[in-house]
Amino acid sequence: MSAKVSITLDEEVLDFVDRSSQNRSQFINEILAKENKKRLLQEIENAYTELANSPEYQAEVELWNVTVGDGIDAEG
Repeated sequence: MSAKVSITLDEEVLDFVDRSSQNRSQFINEILAKENKKRLLQEIENAYTELANSPEYQAEVELWNVTVGDGIDAEG
């Protein structure tokens, strides 16, 4: 789905867009999609870092590590 919007660009930025692509909308969409993905990946990385530094999470992992080594044969 797409929506038509009106934006104002500095002349220098618009010149860059025009030199970079024949389709302004496509070019701007691609750049913004990349930026969105980059931010999402950064948010995920931050969440994993926060989780890894969480004492509660580390305690839970330790409980599961004990469970994994409890001697139950996984094959049968």
